[in-house]
Amino acid sequence: MTAQDKITETVKSNDVVLYMKGTKDAPQCGFSQRVAGVLNFMGVDFADVNVLSDEEIRQGIKDYSDWPTIPQLYVKGEFVGGCDIITEMTLSGELDTLFEENGVTYDKDAAEKIREANA
Repeated sequence: MTAQDKITETVKSNDVVLYMKGTKDAPQCGFSQRVAGVLNFMGVDFADVNVLSDEEIRQGIKDYSDWPTIPQLYVKGEFVGGCDIITEMTLSGELDTLFEENGVTYDKDAAEKIREANA
């Protein structure tokens, strides 16, 4: 199975997937920590893929999305964005809308707390 096949299988079989450096419990870079932190705080059930543990996946995810950086968030098989985009979407409420439209469970109060803390 190629890296592309593994990535396709992972993003199609999980509602929310974060390709990151480290794991959701132990991120190994600030950008991955920020996105995982937002998802964890909002109570989103997501699969985490540590790109540091597999060089083929690390390069493969960049090729798959045509996006040069990690982390990368996928919702219902679609690439959403990296750290800056997820941060902007969280603060604007767009991430809430994306989750709602895709039937992803999250804590709306927690999302509001993030926005209030960054207002």
